[in-house]
Amino acid sequence: MIRLEARARPSVVMTFASPLVALVLTAAIAALLFVALGKDPVRGLSMFFVEPLNGLRPLTEVLLKATPLVLCALGLAVCYRSNVWNIGAEGQLLLGAIAGSGMALWLAQTGFTGPRGAYAPLVLVAGALGGMLWAGVTALLRDRFNASEILVSLMLVYVAQQLLNYLVFGPWKDPKGFNFPQTPTFDASTWLLPIARGMRLHWGAFVALAAVLLFWIFLFRSWRGYQLQVGGLAPAAARYAGFSSRSALWTALLLSGGMAGLAGAMEAAGPLRQLTPHVSTGYGFTAIIVAFVGRLHPVGILFSGILLSMMLIGGELAQSRMGLPNALTGVFQGLLLFLLLACDTLIEQRLRWRRATPDGRPA
Repeated sequence: MIRLEARARPSVVMTFASPLVALVLTAAIAALLFVALGKDPVRGLSMFFVEPLNGLRPLTEVLLKATPLVLCALGLAVCYRSNVWNIGAEGQLLLGAIAGSGMALWLAQTGFTGPRGAYAPLVLVAGALGGMLWAGVTALLRDRFNASEILVSLMLVYVAQQLLNYLVFGPWKDPKGFNFPQTPTFDASTWLLPIARGMRLHWGAFVALAAVLLFWIFLFRSWRGYQLQVGGLAPAAARYAGFSSRSALWTALLLSGGMAGLAGAMEAAGPLRQLTPHVSTGYGFTAIIVAFVGRLHPVGILFSGILLSMMLIGGELAQSRMGLPNALTGVFQGLLLFLLLACDTLIEQRLRWRRATPDGRPA
């Protein structure tokens, strides 16, 4: 019989090294998958881990995709450290994109124009408020009716997607858009401007970098962050200390929703400059993996966001250059998370082989 037995002293070194171990194992399994598909494993791995960094422009594309991942994952890290399981960052991102786009369209309709990027902060604020509103629905149902935040936040993703489809196929559809489901292009005053001419990377990347620092301060250098983490690790101790679980619930979900909504507004006002049904390519769901690979730590999330961004771009390159299915990216993401959880389990516990008696009990 094989049993798991808790280790007296889990290895501190392996605790920090397990994401790297999981990544190496993922790459090894990926190589086997390439061989099974009849492809060169070296070339396949280079598409995921070399080509996305091969030059300045590819690097800026990696950072562009990492920006929404990092923003969403920072909010999710606060939730998970508080023992609040928000699975609906994707829906909150979509609501942020809708709210930010609504602000951009309203400004253009009412004649508020100005220099390029002058009203971009209003769009971002509207996006953050939209994400907070959508996360607030989950918080309200959990607070008042004890509904599972896992199910509620997940189901609201599909409601948000249908609302987005209704708007871009209906009242917000561009009459000059050749019947494509998209809004008119935003006025230049609401654009999130690129850092340099000829690049799509915008100033939102610096917002994400500043958010990493602010969330580190909030989680590890503020009294409120301490309350949230105590409530997540030891709910009974938090109640004994007088910490409010309701306040922690609302704080975690509103922060998470606000960050996801901010990411959605950045996608609409930054590289797209309009609202389409594909404003998100699953950033909210991928951010869950980013948060756990980053150890729910802001600095770790920054690096894991870049890693997962490389995998997203690598999947696109493998599809176009090697004829591999784009779903392979999702397979690698799932493998990475599964192997990380397996490594963490073996760090905390060890396998024990015991001879079993005829009645099935260990000898």
